[in-house]
Amino acid sequence: MNITFRQLRLFLAVAEAGSVTAAARAMHVTQPTASAQLREMTLAVGTPLYEVVARRVRLTEAGEELARTARSIADEWNSFSERIDGLKGLTRGRLRVAVVSTAEYFIPRLLGSFCTNHPGVDIALEVQNRDGVVTRLGENRDDLYIMSTPPVRADLEATAFMPNPLVVIASTRHALAKRRQLSLQDLANQPLILREKGSGTRMSVDKHFRKHRFKPEIRMELGTNEAIRGVVAGGLGLSVLSRHALRGSTEETGVVELKVTGFPVQSQWYVVHARGRRLSPVAAVFREHLLAQSGHW
Repeated sequence: MNITFRQLRLFLAVAEAGSVTAAARAMHVTQPTASAQLREMTLAVGTPLYEVVARRVRLTEAGEELARTARSIADEWNSFSERIDGLKGLTRGRLRVAVVSTAEYFIPRLLGSFCTNHPGVDIALEVQNRDGVVTRLGENRDDLYIMSTPPVRADLEATAFMPNPLVVIASTRHALAKRRQLSLQDLANQPLILREKGSGTRMSVDKHFRKHRFKPEIRMELGTNEAIRGVVAGGLGLSVLSRHALRGSTEETGVVELKVTGFPVQSQWYVVHARGRRLSPVAAVFREHLLAQSGHW
């Protein structure tokens, strides 16, 4: 089977962009050239690698296998290049990090301090919900992953690096906002606006409620912290969010943290990577940066 490294990069671009045109643009070749290279790869493999459905590229099972192989080879080559740079006394490379949406409130500052010390590093940051990050983790698409509820798998290494306290919030105009202390039962008849099922925050909240045999009255489920804060500020109910998501003053956000027995729920932020995968030098340095910075939070 004769496939060049450049052809593998082209196929990986097709897999990630979902379009031959976009992949050709990313690889700086014409679309006819890209199409010809893809036909050569298909002939070399001996079975269809993709099909076009509704103008989008959909990989076949063989195509998925080739994409995984191409990604693994590209990662190894990039890691080799970074190790050679390290031998030359250089610190540069590309760092790919995927984070769950709540982490976007603090990860830019951690990346900023890292880039200050390592200006030659390019950062590719992907922000998705937990399901999206877990999917990327399964496909090994990034160097490191940051989430509050990692999958429980033997092939993963998850290291806690920072607290993620979950707190109850209400509108500043809510009747409970002036109470100095509340019990969980004080929330029994209060409508709750929670994150969608499958999010790390929701999983931790549900676990806490089950532990205390509390049955919440769920009015609404939303996919972003901003939407939840807006709805809570509007007086439609209470919520439980990460304290990291409460940016801005009480006057600016229109919400206040309630003092409820059993809260904050003590969760953690984890940096995750595949246990069997050797981290690139840049990824290893960034991971150490996260662990070193955790004491400042």
